[in-house]
Amino acid sequence: MDLFDYMRQASQEKESPLAARLRPSTLEEVVGQQHIIGKDKLLYRAIRADKLGSVIFYGPPGTGKTTLARVIANTTSAEFTQINATVAGKKDMEAVVAQAKDILGMYGRRTILFIDEIHRFNKGQQDYLLPFVEDGTIVLIGATTENPYFEVNGALISRSIIFELKPLSGEDIKELLRRAVSDEKKGMGAYGAVLEEDALEFLADMAGGDARLALNAVELGILTTPRGADGRIHITLEVAGECIQKRVVKYDKTGDNHYDTISAFIKSMRGSDPDAAVYYLAKMLYAGESVTFIARRIIICASEDVGNADPQALTVAVSASLAVERVGMPEAQIILAHAASYVACAPKSNAAVNAIGEAMACVQETGNLPVPGHLQDAHYKGAAKLGHGLDYKYAHDYPNHYVRQQYLPYELSGREFYRPTENGYEAKIREHMRRIKAEARDTQAEASKGAAPKP
Repeated sequence: MDLFDYMRQASQEKESPLAARLRPSTLEEVVGQQHIIGKDKLLYRAIRADKLGSVIFYGPPGTGKTTLARVIANTTSAEFTQINATVAGKKDMEAVVAQAKDILGMYGRRTILFIDEIHRFNKGQQDYLLPFVEDGTIVLIGATTENPYFEVNGALISRSIIFELKPLSGEDIKELLRRAVSDEKKGMGAYGAVLEEDALEFLADMAGGDARLALNAVELGILTTPRGADGRIHITLEVAGECIQKRVVKYDKTGDNHYDTISAFIKSMRGSDPDAAVYYLAKMLYAGESVTFIARRIIICASEDVGNADPQALTVAVSASLAVERVGMPEAQIILAHAASYVACAPKSNAAVNAIGEAMACVQETGNLPVPGHLQDAHYKGAAKLGHGLDYKYAHDYPNHYVRQQYLPYELSGREFYRPTENGYEAKIREHMRRIKAEARDTQAEASKGAAPKP
């Protein structure tokens, strides 16, 4: 490192954002993530023993992925190199690999390569790393906000241990904020600021588990708030509200949060909880989710989970889908809330789901069973001569517009697929089917008593 590099680094450390300056240098200084760096945990032991293999840190922004990488850099005896996948290319990786080979050959030291935003690398770039991870030339530390099982090559995944970082708790955020305000070396302690308790609670709540967001907000407050009569900077609730004006919603329309939120939305409607359904609906709308996507999910739930227990639910859901396309936002949110709450409150039945599932399995198992002759079409040329449609009984000619006859293939006689529940309108369907079948049996029995005995 020459004089200019030294001066640039010193200036960068002084002028960098609070969140960067406050990063811990040892494991003991790390706040949160005790499920992976607690003293009895694998990652803690591996870092302490300087025996870390390739790992991938996966979690939301501001949860400490880069922080853990920097702790490893300060702890390990290996060479540590960092690149960011948003700006690095193959040439950068080639240079790192060449240097790693030299260091390994001359000094017998490993090289740890930390790749931030590793999901930004395409398949070819990730494939380039594989042989060097395989032969130990480099130890890979990847950091990503995306699910690595979707975004990182399977070959790299199989050679790495994945550690999932969780959003920091409110108490974790509070501890970091107190440290930021009081620490004179790394933090803002020299400013003599006072972070009032209600402002602390507010920032910890608003941050949504993102430490960087909370630290950026308190730094902005300290740098822009004039000193009070006592000569100190007071970060009040009002100041905190100005510095973090919108609650962060953890939602990525192509990642885990997308799938988790839509899953919770559907399960809330299925579970007859309209309050939760409307909450998750609001979360998706707030994050900019497609209204047509949401409407399609409501339609599916109306059929899959409500079905004939309330046949009107599907009508409401389909109408809502058409309406949101014609109306658009922001009014579409009312229509979606209307449909979601209706489906959530409707009586539930999955009898139709079970029926088609069993029927599909039966068709797959039994193959192409013939349609009973009396149900076959008798209108095409030559059908009548073949006996197609012969002895078919027209249901409307009989009491209750029902008559007993074989509808299923004869091989499946007596099989049941659709079994109405006792919920909602389906209870009426169940009773109706029971009654007309019983009356038909009674009528047939009476008729058979007066009929001449068969020879």
